[in-house]
Amino acid sequence: MKKNKWIGVYDYTVILTYLSLISASCGIIISLEGKGHPYIGTFFLLACGLFDAFDGMVARTKKDRTEFEKHYGVQIDSLSDLVAFGVLPMCIGSAMIRTSTTLHDLFFPAVVHWICKALMILYVLAAMMRLAYFNVTEEERMAGEGGKRKYYEGLPVTAAAVIFPTIMMFQYVLPMDITIIYFPVILIVGILFIAPIKIPKPGMKGILIMVGIGALEFIFMMIVKFVLRV
Repeated sequence: MKKNKWIGVYDYTVILTYLSLISASCGIIISLEGKGHPYIGTFFLLACGLFDAFDGMVARTKKDRTEFEKHYGVQIDSLSDLVAFGVLPMCIGSAMIRTSTTLHDLFFPAVVHWICKALMILYVLAAMMRLAYFNVTEEERMAGEGGKRKYYEGLPVTAAAVIFPTIMMFQYVLPMDITIIYFPVILIVGILFIAPIKIPKPGMKGILIMVGIGALEFIFMMIVKFVLRV
C-alpha cells in the first residue's frame, strides 16, 4: 500500500463522494438551524443523489486503481450514504416537526412528536444496517463470483434522494400540510431497506431516468420556492 503524507485519498475518483458528504452536511445544518428549513434541506438531498449516481462510474475510469483505493472508495461511499440518505432525511423530518402547524394542532402533540422522532431514529438505524450488510456481502461476492452485481438485497438507501423530495413536492400542489405523511413514509422506506427483497440494479438508462426525475423535482421546487415564492 502506498503511504500518503496525509491520511485518505485525494484524486478525482473520490471527489463526487466527498461532494455528496459536503452537500449532506450543508443540508443538515440548514434543516436544524433556527426553526429549520426542510424544503431547502431537500435541495441538498437531491444534490447528494446526483453526486452518488455517478461517483462509481467516475471511480472506475481510473484503470490503475490499487486495491487500497478500491476498498477505500467502497467504505467512504457507504459512510457518505449514511449521512446523506440516512441522517439528512431525519433532519429534514425534524425541521418539518418544528415548522408544521398541523402537528401542533393534534391531540397530545407531544406524544405525536415523540412517535415521529422514534420513527426517524429507526429509519437511520435501518439505513446503517442496510449499508453494513451491503458492504459485507459485496466483499464476499467479489471474493467469489466477481463481476457486476445484478440485484440489490433490500431497497438501496439512495432511493431516499427521490422518495422524500417527491413527498415535499406535494406540499406545493396540495391544499394541506403533508407533514403527517412524511413519517409513515419514512417508516415504510426504513422497513424496505432491510426487507428480504431483490431489486434489479439499474443500468445506465435507469440511472439517467432517476437523475432526470430528480432534476425535474429540483427545478419544480426552485421555481415554486424562489420564483413564485409559495
